[in-house]
Amino acid sequence: MKILADAHIPYLRGIAEQYGEVEYLPGNQFTRDAIKDKDALIVRTVTHFGEEILSGTSVKLICSATIGFDHIDTEWCDTHGVAWRTAPGCNASSVEQYVTASLLHLAEKYQFNLEEKTIGIVGAGNVGNKVDEACKKLGMRVLLNDPPREEREGSALFTDIETLQREADIITFHTPLTKTGKYKTHHLADKQFLTSVEKKPFIINAARGGITDNQALKKAIQHGQISGVVLDCWENEPAIDHELLRLADIATPHIAGYSADGKWTATKMSLENLNKFFNINMQNPQYQEIPVPEQSLVDLQGIAPGEQLQHAVWHTYNPLTETTVLKSEPGKFYWFRSNYPLRREYPAYSLLHTDTRVLPILLSLGFHGK
Repeated sequence: MKILADAHIPYLRGIAEQYGEVEYLPGNQFTRDAIKDKDALIVRTVTHFGEEILSGTSVKLICSATIGFDHIDTEWCDTHGVAWRTAPGCNASSVEQYVTASLLHLAEKYQFNLEEKTIGIVGAGNVGNKVDEACKKLGMRVLLNDPPREEREGSALFTDIETLQREADIITFHTPLTKTGKYKTHHLADKQFLTSVEKKPFIINAARGGITDNQALKKAIQHGQISGVVLDCWENEPAIDHELLRLADIATPHIAGYSADGKWTATKMSLENLNKFFNINMQNPQYQEIPVPEQSLVDLQGIAPGEQLQHAVWHTYNPLTETTVLKSEPGKFYWFRSNYPLRREYPAYSLLHTDTRVLPILLSLGFHGK
């Protein structure tokens, strides 16, 4: 079997070879000629896979090491015998880490207590549920909005969008990007949405760029209709809006889900999809180990109890670092994504000298106590 894999997918090189003959290329170099004789592709979101690239090729399966599929023309694939698979939930904990770190930054910058705030979560899938759990651990009131799930499961768990617009101090989006259908999400946060909010909320988009109308976001900030934005996902990536970049409180190059743990899981799920689809029956495959962080011990001695939570979370990941870099060199958006440094999630870290009032929260997030 012949496989073409994105060269920037970690923990794959030397491992995918257990399943067949593997060639590696950067995602932006995937062309019809490059894939024409391949049986399977292991990809990210860099290239769009539809008729223009797949027609006339031997491709039978596309394994995307991502949770989304808006880079795949699923309708064309479904009608032309090209199977496609994603890695749902692979980076849910990573995005939760990003959102939690961002919330703690907003609370510090604007001097408010998260326990006194209401957060509206739009999209209650794998990622939204993780964010929901974390926000409750932080003491926040949570409103969940997910019309497709509400239609299937009833309204007990969910809040309508009007209530969310009226009551939320912070609104975060965790939906797939869909441009058609009853519950399309493209430009879900548009001019009408942003002018209908009542508490001048902060807007967070760590899902897909097209969910928030970037032009409407700019105007909403400039006109004081919202308090600020945290943007990991942008329209027209990598050619992002420089004015919006300047206005954003936190601005990162679509890396919320880029923890090493999430990437490892996505690679594993992609290979499992390959194994199952082609009936390879690989038993006990080998996987690379995730590197240990350089500073896996979080020593909170001398840190005031009221600052220990953010200190510990920011020790694992601080979005301000990437914000500073991206704002200084926005033209390197794609480079930053392709050369992302090691980032580990909470379970890779152990705590020392934690205040007894803070320790339960950190342990519940996933840290280890010492």
